[in-house]
Amino acid sequence: MFCSLKFFSESLGMQTEVYVLLPQRGTEGQIGVNGTVPDTEKFRCLYLLHGLSDDHTIWMRRTSIERYADAYGIAVVMPCAAKSFYTDMKNGDAYYTFVAKELPARIRSTFNISGKREDNFVAGLSMGGYGALKIGLRECESFEACAALSPVTDIVLWSASDVMRPVFGEKGNVPDDDDIYKLVEKRKDDPHRPRIFLACGKEDPIYRESLKMKERLEESGYGRYVYREGRGTHEWAFWDVYIQHALEFFFK
Repeated sequence: MFCSLKFFSESLGMQTEVYVLLPQRGTEGQIGVNGTVPDTEKFRCLYLLHGLSDDHTIWMRRTSIERYADAYGIAVVMPCAAKSFYTDMKNGDAYYTFVAKELPARIRSTFNISGKREDNFVAGLSMGGYGALKIGLRECESFEACAALSPVTDIVLWSASDVMRPVFGEKGNVPDDDDIYKLVEKRKDDPHRPRIFLACGKEDPIYRESLKMKERLEESGYGRYVYREGRGTHEWAFWDVYIQHALEFFFK
């Protein structure tokens, strides 16, 4: 079941739109569909985040996420976060608060979605990979695991770029709670630290960032992560394959 949910966000102070996929019972007669709907009161949920150049529609347009999610009987929520890097922007809107806090509460009040930590997950690509890591590490009481595909991880390095000026201001000062490396260090011994799935193509321009992230996880003794790499650059051909690996990591 596919829904387009339009509502007023208190965090953003404006109308916004979110795409939602929900498991549907009674699809036995539909051609080519072999979905599984769990016999539970409330559904597990994946929050799926877009990259810098895209919006909430992109996962539906560039991948078969509806078919992949159907196999696990999960809900998928795809918000729009503009070019915010999923941050409460210095000169812009409070997209971290919206995606990490307001949106899950809104989704649970609207749909039959579980609020249990073990039933909630977050994933994304590129800018959204950074967002998924940040949300998973900061909101570890709410999310069991996170997946980052071709993610931006060295946010301090990126903070000097023009696209970051609205996010962190002219001086590019990155708060500790927006620095993935510092969040890993903060959470490394936390019993509720999220499981992490990290993947990047070996021809990707930010491949070295993923290797650096892997090194930070290893050096910190974080423990609860899986790293995968393969042929590919910063492209949907890679992400369409590796979101399937991420789902397997989450739900099997």
